[in-house]
Amino acid sequence: QVQLVESGGGLVQAGDSLRLSCVVSGRSFSSSPMAWFRQAPEKEREFVAAANRADGATDYADAVKGRFTIARDNAKNTMYLQMNNLKPEDTGVYYCAADRLIYAAKFPPPRAENRYTYWGQGTQVTVSS
Repeated sequence: QVQLVESGGGLVQAGDSLRLSCVVSGRSFSSSPMAWFRQAPEKEREFVAAANRADGATDYADAVKGRFTIARDNAKNTMYLQMNNLKPEDTGVYYCAADRLIYAAKFPPPRAENRYTYWGQGTQVTVSS
């Protein structure tokens, strides 16, 4: 059974940093895209960042570019999201997701939710002003 478990969320002040982790079990996604999404209260879930394999292309939403960094450690079956200079608008539940398909490293990871088959339960990030 595939499981994705997020951790690392919390309550911080604007300008602080957090690092989210997503631990995968049940199968390897070393050759597949993985992504972070988030959902703010009363808003649709949105794309945050994605990485195609540990050595592949990455992609970021404009709102987080330059502040967030996605990383993958295949040896630990873990994906990370380093979030710096957090803003109140970054508040939300952060979800990790994994695509079941295998990609060549040169291809960009997808942004669409429906491209990801496996999802975690989410971790809450709250940024106060």
